[in-house]
Amino acid sequence: MEGTDLTMLAKALAIGMGSLGPGIGIGMIGAKAMEAIGRNPEAAGKILVPMLLVAAFAEAIAIYALIIAFGIN
Repeated sequence: MEGTDLTMLAKALAIGMGSLGPGIGIGMIGAKAMEAIGRNPEAAGKILVPMLLVAAFAEAIAIYALIIAFGIN
């Protein structure tokens, strides 16, 4: 493998592995929020805002992985 091939592989691995955790986390956040709303529909307004906030924090981790991937030379 050439140097550019290894660089592209490193970038792909950084983005792929860095997105795996946040993807699973956001899925779990959404599932638990829907479960909570299903159990208590009146609390949907109180559940939605914290759910979106936590999902944004999880998504920020994936963005960090993207930044690291762009930094690999």
